Amino acid sequence: MTVRSITILGATGSIGASTLDLIRRDRSSWKVVALTANCQAAELARLAREFDAEIAVVADETCLPELRDALAGGGTACAGGGQALCDAAARPVDITVAAIVGCAGLAPVMAAVEQGGAIALANKEALVSAGDVLTAAVAQHGATLLPTDSEHNAIFQCLAGNDLADVRSITLTASGGPFRCWSTEQLSQATPAQAVAHPNWSMGAKISVDSATMMNKGLEFIEAYHLFPVGLDKLKIVIHPQSVVHSMVEYRDGSTLAQLGPSDMRVPIASCLAWPQRMDTPLAPLDLPAIGQLSFFAPDEDRFPATRLAREAVAQGGSAPAVLNAANEVAVAAFLAGQIAFTRIAAVAEETLQRDLPPQPRCLDDVLIVDAEARKRAASLMEPA
Repeated sequence: MTVRSITILGATGSIGASTLDLIRRDRSSWKVVALTANCQAAELARLAREFDAEIAVVADETCLPELRDALAGGGTACAGGGQALCDAAARPVDITVAAIVGCAGLAPVMAAVEQGGAIALANKEALVSAGDVLTAAVAQHGATLLPTDSEHNAIFQCLAGNDLADVRSITLTASGGPFRCWSTEQLSQATPAQAVAHPNWSMGAKISVDSATMMNKGLEFIEAYHLFPVGLDKLKIVIHPQSVVHSMVEYRDGSTLAQLGPSDMRVPIASCLAWPQRMDTPLAPLDLPAIGQLSFFAPDEDRFPATRLAREAVAQGGSAPAVLNAANEVAVAAFLAGQIAFTRIAAVAEETLQRDLPPQPRCLDDVLIVDAEARKRAASLMEPA
């Protein structure tokens, strides 16, 4: 029996939990090398003990003493801080699951790419903010990117064995979020609690808000542009409230291939973990008669302008996607803190993009500089007059 080695960056988040659930069900096939978290020391230590990880790392170094205490007497090493996170990501493994949310995940993802293995990529910012930089590094180091987002993984599966030159269009599906049928007036009154109550998926607060604004789909649009280089004009978005069809690829002969599955991240994660094979999951088969119908609608970019902003940003290129992502993160945090209205999230992102943009990033340090500057600009737009 072949035992594969794995590192999970962001082990205590939803993607990390789903990944570990799958590993737990086939424990003898996996060697867990590194597990990381931001500051959830107690939970990280519990997981490190359960899976006999070689090392556990907290990004927030102030949490390291708690992690050390929790792991005392065991066989797992521990470390803390940004460099320790990158060092853990750089350990040679068969597959790295990159699930750190936000630009905090950029440097660890790059470290994983540079060791040349397979990376199950669930960090949007790696491609949104640093798409050109990351794809160049992947080519240079011979790494393999396996898209873990349900939409990109669906496209990846639909493209298997086919030539990109034969693709007529790629369509990303979007649930439309909890506010799909709300009026503009209702949207202006939306609360954080309402925004994080996604109808189909269980996700963290930030991603749930992004789904509610449709920015999540906009960022995925930018990711798809880098992952599947068919050209901007061949990428589309369609609203699909049931979240059963996860994305589609249309070929030049008129055939459209779609990947269907339950709204559970263990499906695309399993696709990545087993690639190029398949593995069992505990999920029940789709019951299409019970689902009854599948419906599709065009996006409404008047009420939800985020997809338009993403399309314009990737068309503009340079630093625009990184600026969009950073401004959105700042605005979402402000909304969750009760500081701005829901409808101001996309507005802040758009206003930040309308300012003079920094030069195109040439390396990871450039990306981080652009990100920091964009955050300052976005924050200044929310300051009281």
